[in-house]
Amino acid sequence: MVSPVDEIIIELGHCEQPPLYSKLAELSNLTIAAMELFKRSWATIDTERRRQVIARLVELTEDNLELNFDAIFKHCLQDQDAEVQNKAIEGLWENEEASLINPLVDLLDPENAEKVQVTAATALGKFAMLAEHKKLRDCHRDKVQEALLSVINDKNRTLELRRRALEAVAPLSLPQVNKTILAAYQSDDSRLKVSAIYAMGQNCSPSWLPVLLKELDSTEAAVRNEAACSCGELEDEEAVPHLINLVKDTDIDIQMAAIRALAKIGGTQAEEFLELCLENADEAIRQAAEQALSGLEQKEDMLPFPFQST
Repeated sequence: MVSPVDEIIIELGHCEQPPLYSKLAELSNLTIAAMELFKRSWATIDTERRRQVIARLVELTEDNLELNFDAIFKHCLQDQDAEVQNKAIEGLWENEEASLINPLVDLLDPENAEKVQVTAATALGKFAMLAEHKKLRDCHRDKVQEALLSVINDKNRTLELRRRALEAVAPLSLPQVNKTILAAYQSDDSRLKVSAIYAMGQNCSPSWLPVLLKELDSTEAAVRNEAACSCGELEDEEAVPHLINLVKDTDIDIQMAAIRALAKIGGTQAEEFLELCLENADEAIRQAAEQALSGLEQKEDMLPFPFQST
């Protein structure tokens, strides 16, 4: 006897109308048997329909965290269509299982579409962050590091891919990673330099602060913007006076980046300046400062009470 879920799976490729969200929701947490049926059915569905189905599954997971289509997304990493693969990676964005590392590394293969390689590299950044926080085994960390560094150092790869790989590997506080970030920063390519400055913030090493403070005065708006964001990631109060000056920048995006960075760093000087910004003539500055101060208050509320000896 065919179950209701089996009927939905069988109908996926045999209906001209867009798949109903209500029916697709029934594909959450498929049993092993249902998943096998899905694989057989999926292989018979045309490309456009597969794209349509997986896009809707991703939308459903964004709207309802209780739904789980990870088994489907994992299967679709091997799809023949790059758009389907990209959506599958997107659907697995919150999945932190180490078992995803090898499939994502495999997608870095030059034989795959460039946009798939780029998305896979970006997704591996999550695992670099997990490894840095000791939530992955060393063997998994090494796999991520080696794969991403290999891409970065391969001049035959596209600049876009190498940039995303650099940004992804940045959280790992390893000598080779720091060396790679520095080399990218010193390169002649301005776009690679911007990614290196972003990577410095993700790397969180205090050693990058002098570089970032210098780049706050760059003639390149993209560099100033990224340097401000990275200063916020380092959360070093030495950057506060420099960021305050940057709020006077002629570029509104850079002004916003500086305000957000001040909110991340916090401290008396940053807070007093943000309060002054509440009286700024520019409404965008006032609103940004208000949000920043609200964030500071929440941050302070989350701090533990200091220990007091008796």
